[in-house]
Amino acid sequence: MKITALLVMKCNSGSDPIILANASDLTQFGYFQRTGAKEFILFVSRTVAQRTPPGQRYSVQHEEYKVHAYNRNGLCALAFMDDHYPVRSAFSLLNQVLDEYQKNFRESWRTVQQDAAQPWPYLNEALTKFQDPAEADKLLKIQRDLDETKIIIHKTIDSVLARGEKLDSLVEKSSDLSAASQMFYKQAKKTNQCCTIL
Repeated sequence: MKITALLVMKCNSGSDPIILANASDLTQFGYFQRTGAKEFILFVSRTVAQRTPPGQRYSVQHEEYKVHAYNRNGLCALAFMDDHYPVRSAFSLLNQVLDEYQKNFRESWRTVQQDAAQPWPYLNEALTKFQDPAEADKLLKIQRDLDETKIIIHKTIDSVLARGEKLDSLVEKSSDLSAASQMFYKQAKKTNQCCTIL
């Protein structure tokens, strides 16, 4: 799962969207392909942002990549990522990016008239931080933690059962236990077996 680019754009009806901030990680492309990839990202982002109505979320797929867009009253966030990145995490990420943008720049974006790739370190940090979808989607993170806990519990139960089997062999081999104690242990085990089936 990889996020290739994050963009924030101003979307006006009837005119081309204006780039307010962008961050990209083009390291998966060859050195000579990066310029073309960046131009393609800008072209597709303008096209998708222009066609995303206010208050709507769009996802567009092209081969193994997806572009997710969220237009919040003319302020649009876009993310380019591979097809395996969960959709809910992608839109949670876009929502967080828009929240941070409005917190940092308030309504100043409404007066921007041309592409002004404002230096905004948060977008680069988000590009790095949210490569793991669980960072963007807290529910996914909780589910992953629960799955890990479940695996630990299963390992613990398996180890307890293995210890129980070893205990049986120790009881049989023990010369310190009297014959009555060994008989009591075997009888108790038989009695408990019938109860574990239920």
